Amino acid sequence: MTDPDAAVLAAIADDLDAGFAELVRTHQRVVLSVALRVGGRDAEDLAAECFLRAYHALRGYDRSRILALRPRSWLLTILLNTWRNTVRAASRRPVVAVAELPERATAGPSVEQQVADAETRGELAALVSTLPENQRVAVVLRHVVDLPVAEIAAVMAAPEGTVKSHISRGLARLREQYAKEVVR
Repeated sequence: MTDPDAAVLAAIADDLDAGFAELVRTHQRVVLSVALRVGGRDAEDLAAECFLRAYHALRGYDRSRILALRPRSWLLTILLNTWRNTVRAASRRPVVAVAELPERATAGPSVEQQVADAETRGELAALVSTLPENQRVAVVLRHVVDLPVAEIAAVMAAPEGTVKSHISRGLARLREQYAKEVVR
């Protein structure tokens, strides 16, 4: 834990509302970044739900438990659990056929611009999204968020060796998929 984290935790222990605002300011970028990688278009909702759940949890914690937290790992654990719950709930909802959806006109970039934008930023994201969940989470946390393996292990509740294996296998699968895409 860094000194700024210790200061934020002390502020939360003293005054939950004021300290929590600082916690959000300190960690919102990393939470949103991971949410974008795992949740795509639902990223903002996932991040907001993560912070809401964190706030509710902190209300029930005593001072010693608050001061013992590792905020980034704790928030990312909440985020990933929220994402898993969202995916689980979505799989239980009935699927609506596209033909049944109402048409709506939107003003925005041209179709050509949308395609170009999607190609430039979406190719790698698409490849990453095909990875199995454990590999995708491990690769994103290591190479996008730049967390150390020990912290990823804490977030994923897995041994460090397992996390290293997920990262290695995920990267190998990405290389293999990328090579197939280049051949096409």
